[in-house]
Amino acid sequence: MKNTLVRTDFNFAGQTNVYHGKVRDVYSIGNDLLVMIATDRISAFDVVLPQGIPYKGQVLNQIAAKFLDATADIVPNWKLDTPDPMVTVGLRCEQYKVEMVIRGYLTGSAWREYKAGARTLCGVPLPEGMKENEKFPTPIITPTTKEDVGHDENISKEEIIAQGLVSKEEYEQLEKYTYALFQRGTEMAAQKNLILVDTKYEFGKKDGTIYLIDEIHTPDSSRYFYADTYQELFDKEEEQRQLSKEFVRKWLMDNGFQGKDGQKVPEMTEEYCNSVSERYIELYEKIVGEKFVKAEAADVAIRLEKNINEYLKKRD
Repeated sequence: MKNTLVRTDFNFAGQTNVYHGKVRDVYSIGNDLLVMIATDRISAFDVVLPQGIPYKGQVLNQIAAKFLDATADIVPNWKLDTPDPMVTVGLRCEQYKVEMVIRGYLTGSAWREYKAGARTLCGVPLPEGMKENEKFPTPIITPTTKEDVGHDENISKEEIIAQGLVSKEEYEQLEKYTYALFQRGTEMAAQKNLILVDTKYEFGKKDGTIYLIDEIHTPDSSRYFYADTYQELFDKEEEQRQLSKEFVRKWLMDNGFQGKDGQKVPEMTEEYCNSVSERYIELYEKIVGEKFVKAEAADVAIRLEKNINEYLKKRD
């Protein structure tokens, strides 16, 4: 646990701002560069949990980097380089205040709403008679607002345009990119015996061009099912084997925590945190199809600072 990075407090040459998010710390360098550090913090139910998970930041950063590279022919993205296994440096874009959530299957929060009687989600009509984890006839986009603090809220395409969050023309372009990225992610997952169930994408704009930003297709932003057992488990109406952060949420719920007022996060022992770390490494190896190589971790913060400073000096 001593090698786990849960906070950063760097001061880089040319630094103009720093933003500490739920799991990422983002340093602005000058007017057009971002240094995004994927820390080992972990969040669930919009709450940052009190203990970090060893190697989680490296897992997420490296998965995202691979998928950004693999989709750069579909849409330009913000990534310029990865000077450290936990760091991505990229272009600073003006972020759209919406997250493009796309779902191929009825599961998670969508299933909970459907089970409660909802037959539209974010303005999208849902077929009658669906079961949990059933595949939609075609993937659906169910956007949310992108809030700086608090919970992101479901919102429809019509509301997004009416509120001026995104213009009609640009929103329709975001939709096209979202469908194309999801299709590519689905094809790549299938090669690994996985189903990309649902995910979210974030976009920004720079010099009139739309860019894909943040992470994509990681277990924090996406849900995967195992393809070879999907149909059998679905037919039996049993829980799917899945790769996502859902196992952490389930552990929290089993221990009486869902992020509601008055609830206390259960004790996260070193043994438990290491078991979560092992699951994240398993996720990496399944999704990427490569052996995970743990980065040198004698002192993570010192390594990060050195690698970032060397990269920024080379850019000068």
